[in-house]
Amino acid sequence: MQNQIKSFQNTRIKFLNQLKEKSRVRKKEKCFIIEGVREISLALKGDYSITQIYYCPSIISFEEASTLTNQRDQKTSIFEISLEIYQKLAYRSTTEGILAVALAKDLDINSFKLSSKNPLILVTEAPEKPGNIGALLRTADAANLDAVFIANPKTDMYNPNIIRSSVGCIFTNKIATGTTSDIITFLKQQNIEIYGAALQSSQDYHTQNYTNPTAIVVGTEATGLSSEFLQNTSQNIKIPMGGSIDSMNVSVAAGILIFEAKRQRNFIK
Repeated sequence: MQNQIKSFQNTRIKFLNQLKEKSRVRKKEKCFIIEGVREISLALKGDYSITQIYYCPSIISFEEASTLTNQRDQKTSIFEISLEIYQKLAYRSTTEGILAVALAKDLDINSFKLSSKNPLILVTEAPEKPGNIGALLRTADAANLDAVFIANPKTDMYNPNIIRSSVGCIFTNKIATGTTSDIITFLKQQNIEIYGAALQSSQDYHTQNYTNPTAIVVGTEATGLSSEFLQNTSQNIKIPMGGSIDSMNVSVAAGILIFEAKRQRNFIK
């Protein structure tokens, strides 16, 4: 007999709501919620462990839901929930009636291992808005970057809004987090050139050579890069603009810089 949950007062449902709403709970329990078939599928592809599946039978069948489990691990528990409970827990009305609980990964930069000898890395410093983080992760996935480093993140990486705005690309990228000092140390130890997106002492981005091990660093739209990063860049770079303002959305700017580097590496024929 399948596990059925019909009450909002069920302890599992209360716990799911806490995972959804509270970063401290996600950090303490080292797990998080994933919503939607595509996102769960990408998490499995990214080797995340799914411990629980919650599905709404009026939207998705048990057979469909049960395919979204770890094929190597039969310990995934599957629960049937009512439409009312699903609607309370879901962020989006367009998802396919399924939620999952997954185990968080250790994203500490001190545990990170590069797999490429000539990496291209995106670094974003002190990002605040989950939407911007999600957009940056989508751009990194599109460019198939070797890693995304997040310095001094202002939110935990398993915030549901980051998962949603990244359309699951949080699971397809190799991500590491740490302090600005930790990330600078890592890049220098690996002999990676650091190109900071900044106006100070900068050169036009398309004049630089990104064919060697490279990190492209972007800051916030409001304050840009910290003085610590600016003091440790190999070269600051800028995007020439012809309008009235001197900045653009951070994910747009990162996309321009990243794909110039990919072009130089013959990504675009």
